[in-house]
Amino acid sequence: TESHQICQIGIVAEQAGLRHDAYLADLVGLGCGAAIPAMRSAQGFLAANPGAIVATVAVEICSSAFFADDDPGVLISLCLFGDGAAAAIWSGKGQPGDWQAGNFTTTHRPEDREKIRFVNAGGKLKNQLHRAVPGLAAVAVADLYALRQGEPDQVLAHSGGRDVVEALEGVLPFRLTETREVLRDHGNMSSPSVLFALERRLAGNHTDDSCLWLTAFGAGFAAHGCELWR
Repeated sequence: TESHQICQIGIVAEQAGLRHDAYLADLVGLGCGAAIPAMRSAQGFLAANPGAIVATVAVEICSSAFFADDDPGVLISLCLFGDGAAAAIWSGKGQPGDWQAGNFTTTHRPEDREKIRFVNAGGKLKNQLHRAVPGLAAVAVADLYALRQGEPDQVLAHSGGRDVVEALEGVLPFRLTETREVLRDHGNMSSPSVLFALERRLAGNHTDDSCLWLTAFGAGFAAHGCELWR
């Protein structure tokens, strides 16, 4: 969602060998939180087309907006952001024991828009990042977590940075182990990050998990949440 240089989605579909009648939807401009709204769009499509198979793909080429100067927010971005991609396959006809996604929530806080966004700096994209972002994220995520319908075994969050993760752990009753591991190994990959955390959880020895809560957030300022259960 961040990259302004990614090839048109029809080219991607061609290279992936998709059928010519496959429905393609390109969601852009949602920033680091985009993976969860994409899942919500998949849920809506599957509700109308229960026999379909949907792939949600999050691709971020953060390096295409490389910018360097002495601004603290820029320096943090240079150290933190990385490229990444993740995908999930969804069906409207699951089997017993399959994970289901739902209970999506979103909050938009335009009053905080200037705290995290791209700005034009001499014709280049510069990431404007305010030191208040970790606190803003924590407040928004706490509000969404209060709307959950189940009691999760773990929270899987966007790996927005060390201070962000620590702020989230201050308002959630969990240590965000998988989120921290993704940050350690890959940095902040923007929208794919939360799916990387989900992959780690599902690959771990957590066979008793029956409910997970996912959250991601970013420019807008916007935050999103959803629940997985089985």
